[in-house]
Amino acid sequence: MGRRDELIEKYAQDIRDKFGEEPDMELLKKVVIGLGPSIYNADAETVAGSDPEELERVRRNFLVGKLGLEDSPALMEAIDEVIARYGRSNRNKYRAVIYYMLVKRYGRESVYG
Repeated sequence: MGRRDELIEKYAQDIRDKFGEEPDMELLKKVVIGLGPSIYNADAETVAGSDPEELERVRRNFLVGKLGLEDSPALMEAIDEVIARYGRSNRNKYRAVIYYMLVKRYGRESVYG
C-alpha cells in the first residue's frame, strides 16, 4: 500500500469516527487526488478551523472556485457546520475530509466525475 492509500484510509477512518458515516471511497479517493501533493505536507494537509483567513480560502478556492457554487454567506455557514461536526477542539482537521464533507453536503460529486 502506497503513502496516498494510507492517507485515504486515515481520512476514511476520520469520517467514520468524527462524522459517524461510511465514506464513499471512490469519491474520497478523487478528492484526495485533487488535492495533489498538499496531502504530504503536514501544514497544508490540515485546515485551521479557527483561522478566518484559512476558512475564507476554503470558501473562495474550493466552494466557489472548484465546486462552482455561487458566493453567499451560506457558504461560510456550511464550512462552520462541517468544522463544528468535525469537533472544534480536534487539532487535526484534515483538508481532504472537510472537502469531502462539503462535496457531499452540496451534492457536487459530479465535479469529480
